[in-house]
Amino acid sequence: MQHIDGSEISVAIDLDQGARIASLQWRDLEFAVPFRGNPLTWGWYPMAPWAGRIKDGLISDGSGKVHQLPTNALPPHAIHGFGYLSSWENIGKGRSELALPEPYNGAIVRQSIEILDDAVRWIMEYEANGCDLPAWLGYHTWFPRELGRGAEAEVYFDAKYMLNREDGELSDGKLVAPKEGPWDDAFTEMQGTPHVIWEGAARLDVESDAPWWVIYTEDTDGVCIEPESAPPDAQNLGITGDHYLEALFRFSED
Repeated sequence: MQHIDGSEISVAIDLDQGARIASLQWRDLEFAVPFRGNPLTWGWYPMAPWAGRIKDGLISDGSGKVHQLPTNALPPHAIHGFGYLSSWENIGKGRSELALPEPYNGAIVRQSIEILDDAVRWIMEYEANGCDLPAWLGYHTWFPRELGRGAEAEVYFDAKYMLNREDGELSDGKLVAPKEGPWDDAFTEMQGTPHVIWEGAARLDVESDAPWWVIYTEDTDGVCIEPESAPPDAQNLGITGDHYLEALFRFSED
């Protein structure tokens, strides 16, 4: 476990549970959903070397060879990469890395988490080291609906487009105007800064240059704002994702 403390923010990173932020406290409030029995549904965790689902867990390398990824977490598709299920190596204060398994042999993911005055900066990088499989990155951030005081969480964002979903899980690649929530959807061309407000308690702004964002509001205990370098199933949609991702999570009173 890594612990980072600032004047008003404290972070606990569980390296053995996917190098996820298991606890993030600002002042006396907790902003990470606690363990709920499923590694997909708690904390704030890195998604690497892919974010979201990949159809049937099939991915092709540069030569066209198809590789099978694990689909046991949420069949029939592969989901959220290897990072959230792995033990990461401690390489310094708030820093960790993961040597990826087959078929991403040789590739490495590194992350860095640091506390600023009123914010947490999270940086993730993918190093291919000769692996020619597609890779893209994301942050899966589970924010609690209830903080113990104030109103229930409300998610605010303004995106120009969202990906149309053809079967309830995966997109057909068409960009459409955003629809009313609840959401489990990928958005692009974000206008302004997505944020969560717990009226009477806190506001959390998620600042990033990420080209894609997944917004998830279908859970009874938490909501998610997820910056991603490419959307779910990116290869099958013909979208290439960057190998670097950075986000700033800024706290303030509401």
